Amino acid sequence: MARLREFDTERAVEAAMGAFQCNGYDGTSIQDLVEATGVGRGSLYAAFGSKEGLYLAAMDRYRERYALPLVEILRQGAPGRELLHNVLVGAIDDIVRDGSRRACLIVGAVVGRIADDPQVTSHVRSTTELLENALYQVVAEAQADGQLSGKRDARDLARYLVMTMHGLRVMGAVNPDRASLMAIAEAALDALD
Repeated sequence: MARLREFDTERAVEAAMGAFQCNGYDGTSIQDLVEATGVGRGSLYAAFGSKEGLYLAAMDRYRERYALPLVEILRQGAPGRELLHNVLVGAIDDIVRDGSRRACLIVGAVVGRIADDPQVTSHVRSTTELLENALYQVVAEAQADGQLSGKRDARDLARYLVMTMHGLRVMGAVNPDRASLMAIAEAALDALD
């Protein structure tokens, strides 16, 4: 008879996500995951199959926590320029509030895992495309109603904004100074015209 799982898998994934954010995939050992989750090694393997399985579950959780809510905000139809400003400021507020200087799990995956793991590549690509497409809609609508000039391609600007958001996370992990991060955001917004 199979044993019932004796731990909260959502809580374990959440804790693992934090460990991977702080130390990256390669810098997080199974023992680190045991300590972070409070779940025994055998139970982690039984639930997730491997360290990589837990990492992929953490990437899914990261998308649910950060990317999907952001996409919903972008789809609310607020005025484009104001909405883009608020999204960048919201990202900066999150970075400054995070005293542990945790990196973006997507950026960490690109740096540490994407070249070696097709599943990670797929996760990163789908999350990035989701965000890019939502930003594209905002930029295209803002260009159509004159809030932004149409000098530049809306798709290129959406990609630029994705890069800016990831760059803010990187810069914020190095130095979470709000004024410096706001200067980057303002420069990015100015580049949209």
